[in-house]
Amino acid sequence: MNIQPTPIPGLMLVETSPHEDARGVFTRLYCERTLAHLIGQRKIVQVNHSCTFLTGAIRGLHFQYPPHAEIKLVRCLKGRIWDVAVDLRRDSATFLCWHATELSPSNSRMMLIPEGFAHGFQVLEPNSELLYLHTASYTPDAEGGLRYDDPKLGISWPLNVTDLSARDAKHPLIDRNFRGLSQ
Repeated sequence: MNIQPTPIPGLMLVETSPHEDARGVFTRLYCERTLAHLIGQRKIVQVNHSCTFLTGAIRGLHFQYPPHAEIKLVRCLKGRIWDVAVDLRRDSATFLCWHATELSPSNSRMMLIPEGFAHGFQVLEPNSELLYLHTASYTPDAEGGLRYDDPKLGISWPLNVTDLSARDAKHPLIDRNFRGLSQ
């Protein structure tokens, strides 16, 4: 695993090296020892899988409020996505800045999204599948979200939006009362 920083401190790209032979391909998706300096004492406690059918569909931007904040490790198993993380850490120099990268099986990348970030993605190929590793269990009462089209974020999604859940469409726009998340 090769860990690459992004322009936002704490947000990392994890590049893996598939091993291919006549039988097929083997790739390590998680290594506690390699990622320990990023995850600390936290453990992976939940693993989720999603499949999004339509090109242009957006899921997110989702986060959990402390004390249920989580680190997410996101990998695209099939298709291609444009993965976005937004810094919501109140005292961060990059507060409300976002970073995006393409994830696909062919580039063997994962995004490691720290606590205090919102996460979302747009599907670039139909039937894209994601694997998520979480350091906290989903807690509905701690759930938060931001609108994908919030002008304060100015995210440049690569495609027109073709599908969005009713829940994600109802996320509030950031207003002057939004102070971010404390760590």
